[in-house]
Amino acid sequence: MPALDALSRVRIVLSRTSHPGNIGSAARAMKTMGISQLRLVAPKSFPHEEANALASGALDVLEGSCVYETLEEALGDAVLAVGFSSRGRDLSHPPRALRDAAPLILASAAASPVALVFGNETFGLTNEELARCQMLAVIPANPAYASLNLAAAVQVACYELATAASAFTPPAEPERTPATVEEIEAFHAHLERAMIASGFLDPAMPKRLMERMRRLFARAGLEREEVQFLRGMLASFEKQAKSKT
Repeated sequence: MPALDALSRVRIVLSRTSHPGNIGSAARAMKTMGISQLRLVAPKSFPHEEANALASGALDVLEGSCVYETLEEALGDAVLAVGFSSRGRDLSHPPRALRDAAPLILASAAASPVALVFGNETFGLTNEELARCQMLAVIPANPAYASLNLAAAVQVACYELATAASAFTPPAEPERTPATVEEIEAFHAHLERAMIASGFLDPAMPKRLMERMRRLFARAGLEREEVQFLRGMLASFEKQAKSKT
């Protein structure tokens, strides 16, 4: 599958991560979007129990991660490094909105490795680290508070790439059997009898009650099983009413 092949060449690079829990949460975020290559640059604490705990099912991503002393080593043979920052920088390359950048990133990942680079939780990427990147990506957010948690930023980045690649689709709806006109008419007849028997509907003055009930159930788009359920409920009401007379 070409889309998944491209995602397999995406590397998430976390530089100077302070909190091991964020590494575990990032690993989990990656796995949900089909991205598995994790590279760590000089993490403060790794391996760590908190990272394992927050990975929650993505231990394979943690166990397959690589640790490097410098960003240059972590970028390795990547043909494109994309730095992420929520702050404006005086750099030669202008920032791109992540959604706009995603197709360009995937195009590079079609045949060669690419790296998405995230900085320290407190200070983000330094200007020197961003200078090692060929693209600056931003996740548009509330300008009054645009700083995302590290793992949340990784999740959004991976989601945007997976979406741009059309890598995954929602599960198909289960097949449903619509009720036939005959079944619906039998239900309405049953409903009318039950309402008359209960005293809710006066056949001498029906007004537009049954018409309104028809409109209500027409909007619902009744399925065969739902009609059977409703008629069983009416039959139970009728049985209870007879037992009390």
